[in-house]
Amino acid sequence: MEERLEAAGGELLAHVRNGVATVTLNRPAALNALTFGMIQGLAAWLEAWVKDERVKVIVLRGAGEKAFCAGGDVRALYEGWKAGRTDLLDFFITEYALDFRIHTFPKPVVAVMDGIVIGGGMGLAQGASLRIATDKTKMAMPETTIGLFPDVGGSWFLSRSPGHVGTYLGLVGNTIRAADALYAKLADVYLPPESLGRLDEVLTNDVATASYPRGALDAVKAKLGAEPKEPGELPGLRKAIDMIFGMPSPAAIAEALTTTDFGVGDWPERTRAALAKRSPTMLAVTQEQLHRGRQSSLAEVFRTELGMVATALEYGDFMEGVRALLVDKDNAPRWRVASVDAVPEADVAKFFARRWSDAAHPLAHLK
Repeated sequence: MEERLEAAGGELLAHVRNGVATVTLNRPAALNALTFGMIQGLAAWLEAWVKDERVKVIVLRGAGEKAFCAGGDVRALYEGWKAGRTDLLDFFITEYALDFRIHTFPKPVVAVMDGIVIGGGMGLAQGASLRIATDKTKMAMPETTIGLFPDVGGSWFLSRSPGHVGTYLGLVGNTIRAADALYAKLADVYLPPESLGRLDEVLTNDVATASYPRGALDAVKAKLGAEPKEPGELPGLRKAIDMIFGMPSPAAIAEALTTTDFGVGDWPERTRAALAKRSPTMLAVTQEQLHRGRQSSLAEVFRTELGMVATALEYGDFMEGVRALLVDKDNAPRWRVASVDAVPEADVAKFFARRWSDAAHPLAHLK
């Protein structure tokens, strides 16, 4: 028997069949960017499926040909901010709780990262038990571009990439494809197009019928996995990344990109130019965030990030970045601090200051 569901006015769809609950983020014209209603709907479905014996495995997909999910609907946040709304943090509280739930969900979750997967899309996908990359995977955490930091658990998954690769990806926010996603430990398997078409069959026959479905996910890798056709860039840059992005500050990183020759073509010049467009404050905040994330529990990561985003909503660079890149599109953000050399330590410290007691924290329930 098949069951079909919808939530958020049809922006979130699901069907349950043969033990597999397939969720589709259904805003293809907006690259499946997450609305508050979509987040609430998915959270409610997951809680229902915990106890539903018909559901053995959950699959997350994006509608259309272009994207899994291009992040949260920050335009809507900007409009709310302009209107003086005081409940903007509720979006992040609900989103972070959902992301944490996916990380800790007792049943296997499979994320099909077919297309663009950015920001909030990474928050959904990185907690999955099996993260599938494809020929169309275009992955990034570009939050510093809009005056934010790599949130949605970025403190956790970026800090657990090898060496300083996660710091590089978090500060620069560049896009990577399947091979580099695997190298950075941000994907578990690559599926070529012909294998992607057989995914539902393997999940139904090998995973949903297994006595331990989570363990049976290896069948997907064994039967469908392959080596990406397009080689990655990160292995050849690894030595340079580790030396440069292991520097103690964004200013030191920028200096090293100018003065050090690693024989990697114009990569240092391109990287320095990219960093020069980012919020200087958020570069410093992100570097500190990832340092702390390496030593934090998953619950601590999300609680810390909520305090950080609350500060970001007050600080100014976040909404200025959204205005400049996504609303007015003048690509000329006026950052609060103009240079990485001038970021006050006190400004960075604000993002990690304690805002709530342990008991009063909005994410105190995360265990």
